[in-house]
Amino acid sequence: MNDNVYNVLFLCTGNSARSILAEAILEREGIGRFRAFSAGSQPKGEPHPMAIDLLQKMNHKTEHLRSKSWDAFSGADAPEMHFVFTVCDNAAAESCPVWPGQPMAAHWGIPDPAAAEGTEAERRIAFADAYRMMTNRISIFVNLPIASLDRLSLQKKLNTIGSDPATDAGDAA
Repeated sequence: MNDNVYNVLFLCTGNSARSILAEAILEREGIGRFRAFSAGSQPKGEPHPMAIDLLQKMNHKTEHLRSKSWDAFSGADAPEMHFVFTVCDNAAAESCPVWPGQPMAAHWGIPDPAAAEGTEAERRIAFADAYRMMTNRISIFVNLPIASLDRLSLQKKLNTIGSDPATDAGDAA
């Protein structure tokens, strides 16, 4: 993996909240080094309005974000992925397509803000929490010395990002 730009696919079942947040965050955090994509096994058809609203408030570009099937990334004409991250437990448990190029994969599950109940303020807090957790994980990821790590070491680091509670609080390095 010594390409200059790494393609990263974030997967979730509905591709309406967590994976959309991750795509937008990595687009900004990884500019020039990473290309971000998102998809779902059963796409909802459009991003969740609260996800788009939050991303706009955080000054992310959102006009290009859409909910799409992961099938769009498994065909011969799809961009070759270097990394594939599942961000929901349901997608992690599903049988994923075979991704061309044998990308590195890890599970970075976070609670689904679209499933949050309560007042509008409580639901918006759930989206803000998901955004914070994903931002912390992506920040750690983009700062990894990818080119200098062997595959096994890199895989361990990717797994740690998704499993270490400190990454959700922003305390991991």
